[in-house]
Amino acid sequence: MKTVLLKNTDEDISRAGQILRSGGLVAIPTETVYGLAANALNGCAVAKIFEAKGRPQDNPLIVHISELSQWERLVSGIPPQAMALAEAYWPGPLTIILPKSGIIPDEVSAGLDTVAVRFPSMRTTRKIIDAAGVPLAAPSANLSGSPSPTCARHTMDDMCGRIDAVLDGGECNFGVESTVITLAAEVPRLLRPGAVTPEELREVLGEIEIDEAVMGRLKDGVKAASPGMKYKHYSPKAEVTIIKSNLDKFCDFVENMKNEEDTFALCFDGEEKKIRLKCVSYGCEGDSLTQSHRLFTALRELDERGAKTVYARCPSADGVGMAVYNRLLRAAGFSVIEL
Repeated sequence: MKTVLLKNTDEDISRAGQILRSGGLVAIPTETVYGLAANALNGCAVAKIFEAKGRPQDNPLIVHISELSQWERLVSGIPPQAMALAEAYWPGPLTIILPKSGIIPDEVSAGLDTVAVRFPSMRTTRKIIDAAGVPLAAPSANLSGSPSPTCARHTMDDMCGRIDAVLDGGECNFGVESTVITLAAEVPRLLRPGAVTPEELREVLGEIEIDEAVMGRLKDGVKAASPGMKYKHYSPKAEVTIIKSNLDKFCDFVENMKNEEDTFALCFDGEEKKIRLKCVSYGCEGDSLTQSHRLFTALRELDERGAKTVYARCPSADGVGMAVYNRLLRAAGFSVIEL
């Protein structure tokens, strides 16, 4: 299959919409990461997403809409809490899970009785949805398990020859996937952290629970209710270990690895001169927004530079930092050393 690189023009957006309407796959930009889109109401088209990504069939997808009015037909009902969240944070990087309506194929929900819906803020994304004329199921446009792409070049690296087209909308703003919260439970539960923080969710909902899988492994036998919960995700080819420590202790720890050509440090900006390893930085210490914007690009750079072993400086897990830590934890396969 030849994968066409489309531009962010009205003509190419219309072309992307035509491909999607006809059951094809197009990788599209959003404010979070690039998504691999298909017609969310066409089970056969959605099945192609799993094939292109090598994605496990029991991992549900998120449906993207371009107008709030499109939400109602996708779910069995919209409770006041859900509408309050939508009014506060949509359009934006927030996904809301509710019981699904009958038009949602099982391929989208991975057999669950719920559906995850998001109203993205990026204008280009909404124009593509409008051009398609249907809601779009769109997980991250990467090979399953690898770092999510935040630019068209990284998307083409993974998807060239596997899908019909990639639409280049520039770099993504946030750089990590959306916050996912389910309102299909007795108490609202955060399933995946993102740019909308737990504190912001509590401002609207009051009490929320944070799922154990946010900061650890999903328990054996528990079905994933959201993307990004069950499997090792976002991983470079290298073996990554998170080191929980201050910079001095981190430097002492990696001192013995300084002669290993394929051993790298994943560090914060400005620390390269103190660490006696090859370094890739992923943002400023204490600035979770720069970390989220650059984390996946940094993980891909490690692959490009031939890293086999990576020791990562641990981010704060507060605010948006929870999303950064969540992604890095899965990239490391939950390998953490606390000094």
